Amino acid sequence: MSVLTMEPAEASPRRRRRRSDRATPARSLPILPAVLLLLVFLAGPIVWALLGSLSNRALTGPGAANPQFVGLDNYARLLADPVLPLSIGVTVAFVVGSAVVGQNVLGMLLAVLFRVGNRGLSGLVGVLVVTAWVLPEIVAAFVSYAFLSADGTLNSLLSGVGIDGPNWLYSLPLLSIILANTWRGTAFSMMIYRAALDDVPPEVTESSMLDGASAGQRLRFITLPMIKSTIFTNLLLTTLQTLSVFTLIWVMTKGGPGNLSTTLPVFAYTEAFSFGDIGYGNAIAVVMLVLGAVFSIGYVLSLRRGGDRA
Repeated sequence: MSVLTMEPAEASPRRRRRRSDRATPARSLPILPAVLLLLVFLAGPIVWALLGSLSNRALTGPGAANPQFVGLDNYARLLADPVLPLSIGVTVAFVVGSAVVGQNVLGMLLAVLFRVGNRGLSGLVGVLVVTAWVLPEIVAAFVSYAFLSADGTLNSLLSGVGIDGPNWLYSLPLLSIILANTWRGTAFSMMIYRAALDDVPPEVTESSMLDGASAGQRLRFITLPMIKSTIFTNLLLTTLQTLSVFTLIWVMTKGGPGNLSTTLPVFAYTEAFSFGDIGYGNAIAVVMLVLGAVFSIGYVLSLRRGGDRA
């Protein structure tokens, strides 16, 4: 009897595993809509851009009525275009200056200010920063244009103290769009870092204080290493967001003067919709995708190496 009674008990886990295995497809059903949305709105445009870059598709003319496959002709033409290296350089400078340095460094400083600064001042600064973030991009672009134009707010303030300011959008177009995008996007980094700093165990900080560590040493050797994964994640998110900025630049400078603020999105838009060459514009968009992948892979590898060392 003992043998007979043990067999069902031994067989039941196997039956439960089989039922669990059979239920696996059913468990995947809830994520099916998300997968379909990703295929339609993410993979679909990427595939369309890749295919379009291999054709002579245009807005008007024969390329619009009957686009033909041209292979890598658009890419060969793009490699010979002198605007491409300039546009890549401007894009990298814009991303590094605005996302990597501007938004992340300033966001971290503001997050630290919220922890150690005066509550009233911190609240006022937080409201000003978050207001810039919640503004629609087109509104933020017009505000930035009004602030930095030749007869704008900044030059009016400078003239009040006897300084004749330049036409920032013409003399320093790249710096102007970097400052404008930093102003608009810093709130996101500030909130991410504020949440990360709040998760640092207070007993760790208190122990370092008892050991005589200064505030700068605590931030550098204790706090930053503990939120390292958050820093790299935020760097990745802000970089990809900044890489795709178009409206802000188009309203402020339209990529000028002389392509000095022409990032890859502006370059692609100009070729595709101003000149009507959709295929060539798609080739530029593919280059932008590759550049975004390079940044993403670099961040992921850096995070993994940092984790291995830790």
